[in-house]
Amino acid sequence: MFESINNLLNLCWIQQVKVKDRTAIKTIQDESKTTAPADLQPKIDEIVSDYENGRAFVRPSGTEDVVRIYAEATTQELADELALKICQAAYDMAGGVGDRP
Repeated sequence: MFESINNLLNLCWIQQVKVKDRTAIKTIQDESKTTAPADLQPKIDEIVSDYENGRAFVRPSGTEDVVRIYAEATTQELADELALKICQAAYDMAGGVGDRP
């Protein structure tokens, strides 16, 4: 059991992207989907659809101008790749600042 849990945890990636204004990102109540910017969630869904058993969501920080990205996939390499693509989408569509991921 512990080995399975450890394997699952190794496949999850959490990253953050600095944005001009975290309040530009809106989510549904459970924060599993974005509602604004309007084109962000369809892009996330498109990216995730390329990954078998992939999942990802984006949520704004409650205290700083960053967006947190959570991504899961079947291998660590795929989780890293998925997280990077979601980070880039969030950066591009939510007013990212600094270097693009």
